[in-house]
Amino acid sequence: MGVSEQYREAWEGYWAATSDRPGEAIWDAEAALSAVPHSRLLLPHADATLPVVDLGCGSGTQTRHLATLFPRAIGVDLSHAAIDHARRADTGQVAEFAQLDLTDADAVRALHERIGDANVYMRAVIHQSDPEARPAVAAAVATLLGERGRAFVAELTPASKEVLQRAAQGPDGPPVKLRRVFEHGLKPASAAEEEVPELLKAAGLTTLDSGETVLPQTETLADGTRIDLPARWFVLAAG
Repeated sequence: MGVSEQYREAWEGYWAATSDRPGEAIWDAEAALSAVPHSRLLLPHADATLPVVDLGCGSGTQTRHLATLFPRAIGVDLSHAAIDHARRADTGQVAEFAQLDLTDADAVRALHERIGDANVYMRAVIHQSDPEARPAVAAAVATLLGERGRAFVAELTPASKEVLQRAAQGPDGPPVKLRRVFEHGLKPASAAEEEVPELLKAAGLTTLDSGETVLPQTETLADGTRIDLPARWFVLAAG
């Protein structure tokens, strides 16, 4: 099974139309607001001698920070255009980047065979995946962990939808970065409240720790406050 052609084209189109300016994608928050605090939650549970794989890495902002904490950092994304962005942004060549469809179980297994058990970082991938693809995304996390890896997964909750709707109803309509998400047919925060933990459990993942957080965006509401999207985070092991 692969992702739908419509979904693939939506992401290729989005990234192809996105400039290389940091923060140009609405979710491309600086690492200090994302991978830095998230790593502090993951590292007490993780073997930091293992590689780390950043699933849905986009332009690689978080991957580059993860490369400072683990011996090898690999960012993967469905979109070829996103991987091109990530490689251009990684001027110090601290990380590796590769195109990968997380719903392609054979390709995910091949990556695991190549690098061995790995830690996983995944921020906001399940909630915007097509519903029929979500179990495969969760299964990809389990495959990459193997026996020794640990994962940090953060996903938007349905409350995020209300924040986005409020942002879209500003006096001038949606702010520019949010408008681009809608124009490319991307669907943020479409997973139901208990869907994510159920998907993770069904994939054979055990929750070691979890909590509530927000995922800061690179866009503001009409009054100038930053858009922070409600989310849940999980630290996971396979089996």
